[in-house]
Amino acid sequence: MNKTAGVYVAGHRGLVGAALVRRLQAQGYENLLLFDRATVDLTDPNSVESLFRNERPEYVLLAAARVGGIHANDTYPAVFIRDNLAIQTNVIDCAYRHGVKKLLFLGSSCIYPKHAPQPMQESSLLTGPLEPTNQWYAIAKIAGLKMCQAYRRQYGFDAISVMPTNLYGPEDNFSLQDSHVLPALIRKFSEAKANSAADVTIWGTGSPRREFLYVDDLADACIFLMQNYSGEDFFNIGCGSDITILELAEIIRQRVGYTGALRLDSSKPDGAPRKLLDVSRLTALGWTAKTDLAEGIDRTVKWYRDNQQRARR
Repeated sequence: MNKTAGVYVAGHRGLVGAALVRRLQAQGYENLLLFDRATVDLTDPNSVESLFRNERPEYVLLAAARVGGIHANDTYPAVFIRDNLAIQTNVIDCAYRHGVKKLLFLGSSCIYPKHAPQPMQESSLLTGPLEPTNQWYAIAKIAGLKMCQAYRRQYGFDAISVMPTNLYGPEDNFSLQDSHVLPALIRKFSEAKANSAADVTIWGTGSPRREFLYVDDLADACIFLMQNYSGEDFFNIGCGSDITILELAEIIRQRVGYTGALRLDSSKPDGAPRKLLDVSRLTALGWTAKTDLAEGIDRTVKWYRDNQQRARR
């Protein structure tokens, strides 16, 4: 990618999009095209058409999506499948028709079957039933991946796809209603410490195992692939190791400095029993994650403390 080329980062205010902007700026990209929802509605085909017609980006990083944790996915299934299908369909199609040189589509590890062999290889896609609580989001992301492959086959459009594991970091969503587990725990423990609460309740049994990747590492991997790969195969992006939710909670409790008790609410859903990605395909290409989990959590806790007024809550 030429450092002066127009690079459109769709979803630049979100967790992933903001990290992509930080990484691109750090690498010297000078012409980033950034538009918020008030300017461009990505679910509206006419709005997306106007953006591509007027701005003519040469590269697109498609990080915009309707996202959330177990509760949000299970509560708003229609919204999750409708909005994500609309966003990716509009952006991918317009990018092709307006001569974009290359596009990267960001999916999710939830595309894999609930009981896929661990660690999950890219070949596990479409080999079994999905996790019911987020199947709507997963189906939308599978459609986006397949749309990139189809546009490459039929039109020769240089669209690549990546499937990141669970992400966290600056600009995350810290809402207790629709966030993912790691930022929700940071907020819970921070507020419990501030209020001298006797205990903090954790959803589920604490036994599911999850992999967590610092979002700036993901951004680095995405730009690495934009510069070094063109093909139909998609890539898992993760750190290659996982921990239980209870172990995660203990790490965050220590990093926040909360000394109260932990309580498990087993009436709440666990989700998939384990989600660990096989990242050997990306490792073979020459990229590995750099940020240790404890270090990444420290950075995220600091960002949350310093930005509570504007953090998504």
